[in-house]
Amino acid sequence: MRRTAPALLLLLASLAGCGLQPMYAGGRSGEAARALAGVRVEAIEGKSGWLMRNALNDRLAAMGDGEARYLLKVQLDDRIEGLGVRANDVVTRERRTLRARYQLVDTSSGETVLDDTTGWDAGIDVTSSEYATVAAEDSALERLTEIVADRVLARVALDARP
Repeated sequence: MRRTAPALLLLLASLAGCGLQPMYAGGRSGEAARALAGVRVEAIEGKSGWLMRNALNDRLAAMGDGEARYLLKVQLDDRIEGLGVRANDVVTRERRTLRARYQLVDTSSGETVLDDTTGWDAGIDVTSSEYATVAAEDSALERLTEIVADRVLARVALDARP
């Protein structure tokens, strides 16, 4: 125990000067929240686009209302593919994948500040009930848009800060 105490103190001292700080420090008055308050989301095509835009706008509204400094453009790729296949060629499992390519554009200069992609996927059990399968696919899409929206805004918050 006596040997580890100095090493532990040295480790703690080195971490104090590492410069890491919480991204959302300061709440709505913090740097990240102020930057996100100035982001507007362009319309996104399709059902998945409608869900994504709503998810993004819900999160941005929580940051307050600021001057529109950035425009967020999002293109989605939503796919469902069969994974588990029985001997009689019946699919028993699907994977729904939602990928987003997003660009953050400075409204004053028209310059693209950020151009990136992110995505997530979800597994779906295919049942004998077509209604249950469609409901599971829709539910997966709703969950995926929430997850991908969080990932997009976390990255945008880093690049939109002054």
